[in-house]
Amino acid sequence: MHPILFRFGPIEIRFYGLMYVVAILVANWLIRKEVRRKSIALTDDDVMNFIIWTVVGGVLGARFYYVIFNLDYYLSNLVEIPAVWHGGLAIHGGMIGGIFAAWLYLKRKGVAFWGMADCVAPALILGQAFGRFGNFMNGDAHGRPTDMPWGIVFPPESIAGSEFPGIPLHPTMLYELVINFGIFLLLWLYLKKEERKDGFIFASYIALYSMGRFVVEHFRADSLMAGPIKAAQIVSLAIAAVALIIIFTKRLWEGEQRRANARRR
Repeated sequence: MHPILFRFGPIEIRFYGLMYVVAILVANWLIRKEVRRKSIALTDDDVMNFIIWTVVGGVLGARFYYVIFNLDYYLSNLVEIPAVWHGGLAIHGGMIGGIFAAWLYLKRKGVAFWGMADCVAPALILGQAFGRFGNFMNGDAHGRPTDMPWGIVFPPESIAGSEFPGIPLHPTMLYELVINFGIFLLLWLYLKKEERKDGFIFASYIALYSMGRFVVEHFRADSLMAGPIKAAQIVSLAIAAVALIIIFTKRLWEGEQRRANARRR
C-alpha cells in the first residue's frame, strides 16, 4: 500500500484526497435522489452547494478538534496546523463542524434541518467508509500490535509503520470501513423505505456509528486521549446515548400513517 496513487511532475494524487472526491460525487448523487423523493425545496445546484458547505465545515471542525487534543505539539509546530495531508482529522470534530455548517446553509435557504439530515445520513456514512480506505492507504488511524492472522505490517514511511516498524497491526481503518458500509446498507435499504418522523434516519446513523466507533476505538493505537481515557470512546458513548434517548422519547420510528393505524386499532 502507498498513499500516493500517481505523480505527474510536481503534482501528487493521493488516495486520501481521491477518496474525498469520490465521497463528494457519490454523496451528491445519493442526496439529490433523496431530496427529490422527499420533495425538499432544493435545486441540484443547491444540493452541491450544501455539500461543499458541509464538507468545508467538517474538515475545519475535524482539524480543530484534533489540534485541540494535541495542542502542545501544534503550538510548537504552527506550520503543521493546516497540513491535513499528514493525517490528523478527528471524525467527532468533523461531525460537529459539518452539522453546524449544514444548519447555517439550510437556515439561509429556509429548509427544515431534520428532513434534510435524513437525506444526508446514508451518504455521510458511506463517505466515511470511503475515507477509511484513504486512511488505510495512508497508514494512519491505525491499530495496536496484534498476533491475529489478519494483522498488517504497514510500510516504514507511513505513520503506522514508523511507530511500529515491522510489526503487524490491527487494520482498524478496515474494521470501521466494514461497519460504516453495513450501516449505510441498513439506512439505505431498510430504514428509509418506510415513512417515519423527520430525524429518525439521522439519529439512527449517529447512534449506530457511535456504537461502532466505540468498539473499534478499543483496537486503535493513535487515539486522542482525555487524561487516561480515550476521548473518542467518551464522546461516542455520550452521542449514542443522546441519539437513542431522542429516538425513543420522540418515537421517531413512527410516521403519520403508522400513528393513524395505531389509533384505529
